[in-house]
Amino acid sequence: MQGLFSQRTFTGFGPSSLSLPGVLPLLGRVRARRPSGLRALVRLECPRCPGVYGMVDARGELIYVGKAKCLRARLLSYFRPRRRDPKAGQIVAASRLIAWEPAPTEFSALLRELELIRRWQPRFNVQGQPKRKRRTLVCLGRRPAPYAFLGPRVTASVMAAFGPVPAGQQARGAVRRINDWFRLRDCPQAQEMRFSDQQELFRVLRAAGCIRHEIGTCLGPCAAACSHAGYEAQLEAARAFLEGRDTSPLEALERDMLAASAALQFERAAVLRDRLEPLRWLHRCLERLRGARALSFVYPLKSYEGNELWYVIHRGQPRAILPPPVEGANAAATAEGVSGAFARGSVELRMPASGSVDAVLLVDAWFRKHPEERQRTLAPEQALALCRL
Repeated sequence: MQGLFSQRTFTGFGPSSLSLPGVLPLLGRVRARRPSGLRALVRLECPRCPGVYGMVDARGELIYVGKAKCLRARLLSYFRPRRRDPKAGQIVAASRLIAWEPAPTEFSALLRELELIRRWQPRFNVQGQPKRKRRTLVCLGRRPAPYAFLGPRVTASVMAAFGPVPAGQQARGAVRRINDWFRLRDCPQAQEMRFSDQQELFRVLRAAGCIRHEIGTCLGPCAAACSHAGYEAQLEAARAFLEGRDTSPLEALERDMLAASAALQFERAAVLRDRLEPLRWLHRCLERLRGARALSFVYPLKSYEGNELWYVIHRGQPRAILPPPVEGANAAATAEGVSGAFARGSVELRMPASGSVDAVLLVDAWFRKHPEERQRTLAPEQALALCRL
């Protein structure tokens, strides 16, 4: 069966989308038939510096990619049976070649690891795989009575889109609860809508298309039970919640849940909890993305060799690595690189590439783990001012 499918033989990690201009990544590699031979060669040749590494099996397939703060220490840890996990043992047993690529900083190694996982999709990697974690957008749209729904992309019928968020049962449940709380319809487009303030020559009694109007979770625009302005007000309230401007639904549900629990109404408390949790999950996802996309600055870091590098980050997305400004052409080139990175700031209403979302979340996780690093960052204006000195 293996011969029926094409396989990419590993010859190198490939180009880097985020490296110093004119600098090509270096590649080190050792080959042996047994783990003991690989361990001896790693001990002899692998450098003590940050970087990424890859494990290649007997067929030449890259089966695992990782990153390390110290390449030599990390790779040698694979050969300690008592301290490694079972997965590491399987990777080493299948490997015949170990390759590594030094990185100037641990931050660079993190970004490069994500890029390589998405490029090669090694079978032993779980995090970062493009096909293992689908994402979706939470959309408001589809007139004449817009509502919340999930979509892979923004189409002409979408008024506003939020996310992307992980696709799955939680996302579907959150969208359902949004429509229920704000009393928006969720029926098919084929259902005719008629608002109470629309003029009719002959008044017709209309029945609601589903039970949601009867149980109070829909305003009933299909049955002329609400005005167009009243429906639009609820739609605007849903938009305020998704944008993070109004968290009153979470507060009201939590307050009612605690009151029901205190009154020993445990069934009602459980129902309220089931309504609250999907909305709380969605709020956390969108809040984290908003926080990550607020990260726009130049991040100076010293490499393991002692040289300073400028990481240009715009809306949470790493855009470039530049040398710090010095006199002459270098300062002008750095200023041009900073200006160019921040000039590409227009946000299009479309589904971002999965790799860019993963990179944004990775940058956000880095600064959450190292909050003191935010104090070292430079605003774009500060960075450009240093280029002019």
